[in-house]
Amino acid sequence: MSIEPNGDRKVQGVSLRALPKISLHDHLDGGLRPETILELASATGVETPAQDAAGLRRWFADRSDSGSLVEFLTGFDLVLPLLQTEAALTRVAREYVADLAADGVIYGEVRWAPEQHLAGGLSLDRAVAAVQRGIEEGEDEADAAGYSIRVGQILSAMRHADRSLEIAKLAVAHRERGVVGFDIAGPEDGHPASRHRAAFDHLAAEFLPVTVHAGEAAGPASVRSALIDGRALRLGHGVRVAEDLQIIEREGDEVQVQFGDLARWVRDREIPLEMSPSSNVQTAAIAPWGDELADHPFDLLYQLGFAVTVNTDNRTMSGTSLTRELALLVDAFGYDLDDLEAFQFNAASAAFLPVEEREELVEMIGEGFER
Repeated sequence: MSIEPNGDRKVQGVSLRALPKISLHDHLDGGLRPETILELASATGVETPAQDAAGLRRWFADRSDSGSLVEFLTGFDLVLPLLQTEAALTRVAREYVADLAADGVIYGEVRWAPEQHLAGGLSLDRAVAAVQRGIEEGEDEADAAGYSIRVGQILSAMRHADRSLEIAKLAVAHRERGVVGFDIAGPEDGHPASRHRAAFDHLAAEFLPVTVHAGEAAGPASVRSALIDGRALRLGHGVRVAEDLQIIEREGDEVQVQFGDLARWVRDREIPLEMSPSSNVQTAAIAPWGDELADHPFDLLYQLGFAVTVNTDNRTMSGTSLTRELALLVDAFGYDLDDLEAFQFNAASAAFLPVEEREELVEMIGEGFER
């Protein structure tokens, strides 16, 4: 199924791009414009596997369609060396905001790992400040262009490294300067949240919200660790929580399901699942159910009442946008505007914002969909 990343679709006569949307799971270094990659590479002397934007998009697509999270992550080996200066971080953060605003996003949370941007001599604090500067410039430019968007930072610690407590303290230190939450990212299998208990203890003591990549490249045990050890308020992807569901009987559209304790807890406590349909197919997160989007347990989880949200994960790597992800779900599962609105309500309610601001987002979504 071919849907262009920057294209648009209509559902019930309504433009998907024009609808107000919330983005909760989107990596800064996974969303660079190919043109920006080429310019930064030229300025820093880094060789690129293609000399034009179209070729670079194809290169990323080839790596992303590998069926492996580990292989998917190797695409970042090209990007990270380009993001080692304040100027580069500020530029890509500014462009990040502009690209989301143009896609109809009214609130976004951008996650990135400061520890991966120190090779050029930056300190952690300067790196975070550089990204925040770019976000604020992007918000101002979007406002001048007639868009309404706000973006908060989620600082990620690499789960296979040993700096998580340091990054947790960094997140707390910048909570009044743009940071809204904390995450652990990177290779999931073999690197449980329990390895970072000290960081999570500190964040809990400081009441800073946490989301944890879990249930993507590892199964229910990883989700359990994210909830118990990480005290996660949201699950990054969380797809494989569906392994804790046993389908007893199918009859037409009706499904009888037996819940495991983990799945019931996630559903009953309305713990948001930050699912990214295209990425979940590309990284084989849905392998227990198949290898096509129609096999994704997204619809099963939605019908069972889980707090599902729709995200892009890495827009450049997956060649996608939030508009495109919604269009793919419409084609796969026949969703209508009411369904798409429900996904945005879920995301607004899950945002790492004070309740008053989350309620404002809910109102903006309702008004936008009604129009």
